[in-house]
Amino acid sequence: MTTPTTARPLRADARRNRDRLLAVAAEALLADVEVPLETVAERAGVGIGTLYRHFPNRDALVEAVYRHEVEALCDAAPDLLRGDGPAVDALREWMGRFVRYAATKRGLGAALRAAVGSESPLFAETRQRILGALAILLDACRAEGSVRADADADDVMRAMWGVWLVPDGPEWDAQVRRLLDLVVNGLRFGA
Repeated sequence: MTTPTTARPLRADARRNRDRLLAVAAEALLADVEVPLETVAERAGVGIGTLYRHFPNRDALVEAVYRHEVEALCDAAPDLLRGDGPAVDALREWMGRFVRYAATKRGLGAALRAAVGSESPLFAETRQRILGALAILLDACRAEGSVRADADADDVMRAMWGVWLVPDGPEWDAQVRRLLDLVVNGLRFGA
């Protein structure tokens, strides 16, 4: 299922409501995938009718939250490169964001697959978008000579998937940082 799009852009107030609904829904769905939509609307400060105008059902909301989160993650790549530091620092920061993003979405995965179906093109589309963001970062790193010339976005993404499998617990942050350091150091080896 895909979220319907309209040819007309949203009014400013409608855009604010939609953005607020997405932010609240992301937080609420991560805490409880079965959170009532009325609760999401209430927490967003809008009526249930406003929620349904933007998202006709739970599945549409779950999909929109997923798309919105992927978009924010991918949009961060060029933003991080505009900073003052070296591209490899932007890559490291983005990798950390990716792993945190993926780890927090663990519980949402089943709801998302139920909403759009496991054969949906959504997963291939978002995977390509994530690979594209990672490729932008790797290209910048190669240009500055901070990562190996053969660094491949698909390989790096697979390594990050391994990192996000670190079990939850009090040592999660520290262990993830160490593992990401290993991945980045491996990318730097021979550069």
